[in-house]
Amino acid sequence: MTMSTDTDIQEYFPDLYEFGIQDFSTDHARTREDIIRQLRIDWWPRMQSRTNIFSASTELNVALLTETQFTRAAVFHVLSYYILPKLAKFDPEGDKFENMMKYYKERYSEEFNLILKDGVEYDTDDSGNISNDEKIQNVYDRLVR
Repeated sequence: MTMSTDTDIQEYFPDLYEFGIQDFSTDHARTREDIIRQLRIDWWPRMQSRTNIFSASTELNVALLTETQFTRAAVFHVLSYYILPKLAKFDPEGDKFENMMKYYKERYSEEFNLILKDGVEYDTDDSGNISNDEKIQNVYDRLVR
């Protein structure tokens, strides 16, 4: 399963297929893994401490995430980290694809942080429904140990 598709990317980058590359499925899968890794680092420890399910053996269960919540972030990530670098020339003067990479990296960072602030949807009780209590926000105004 992926968090984004080529159709999602075409909303932001309509010329996707005009550069000779036709298959981005591996890039989507790599982006999903990168986002999950970032969640494990930036969100999961705080989530565990807030919900009192902290233990050394407790691991993030990706199946309990609402992955569609990350679609826009995944689009920005796959563009900036995987698709646009394939198209960039990396000349000293730069090119339009390098500029686009920078732009989408910033957008990805902004979008990911907005998701953390709004609350990551994680079905802690595995009920199939996300209640307001299961939308865990990263709160930075408290000391978390």
